[in-house]
Amino acid sequence: MKRTSKFIFSLFLLLPLVGVAQQDSISVDSIAPVKVKSDRYGIRVGADLYRIARSFYDDNYQGFEVVGDYRLTKKFYLAAELGNEEKTTDDERLNFTTNGSYLKVGFDYNTYENWLDMENIIHIGLRYGFSTFSQKLHSYEIYNQNSYLGEAPIVAPGQEFDGLNASWIEVVAGVKVEVLNNVFVGFSARVNRIVSNKQPDNFSNLFIPGFNRTYDGDFGVGFNYTVSYFIPIYKKSATKK
Repeated sequence: MKRTSKFIFSLFLLLPLVGVAQQDSISVDSIAPVKVKSDRYGIRVGADLYRIARSFYDDNYQGFEVVGDYRLTKKFYLAAELGNEEKTTDDERLNFTTNGSYLKVGFDYNTYENWLDMENIIHIGLRYGFSTFSQKLHSYEIYNQNSYLGEAPIVAPGQEFDGLNASWIEVVAGVKVEVLNNVFVGFSARVNRIVSNKQPDNFSNLFIPGFNRTYDGDFGVGFNYTVSYFIPIYKKSATKK
């Protein structure tokens, strides 16, 4: 009887120690690295659908733009756009055609935190753009406010100005959403500011390929609507403790 009582008393003493040991074991396991997901890194390439579509329905426009980005870190992407545009502007007193190519390089920063294996992007970014182009002036009628002097003469048609160029800084905001496996649809809006602008002596660059129409000589706005394909190169495992 005494031995039984001692045995039961010993069990009551040991039970708290066993509980502490189990808690210690669980806490050690809980701080071990646990795999959450794998982030894919690679190149995304595509095209601007808006410029392609406009080339079909607008008789005064022909253009295309190739877009691409490379995932540099978890949040940062190197980005670039390369394109060509030919546009005829026909106003009441002005008719000219602009033809040239452009390149934009910069980066995007993804502000969106994806769940699980999602790879959608809500980004802000910056670009430096450079364009080389020519302007062909078909007609240019100078406005004369003094009607007594008659209408001002029209500039001789057919003048062409080659070797023009411009550069600018571009602020970008947009989204890219994965609609199929590795296929992304994107939209971005841009606000531009001219850095340099080589113009003819008697004519202004009112439209610059890649920059779009100029407002007050320095500012411009634009957008693109893209479809691109992601080419994965390698993965990085994301872990947490």
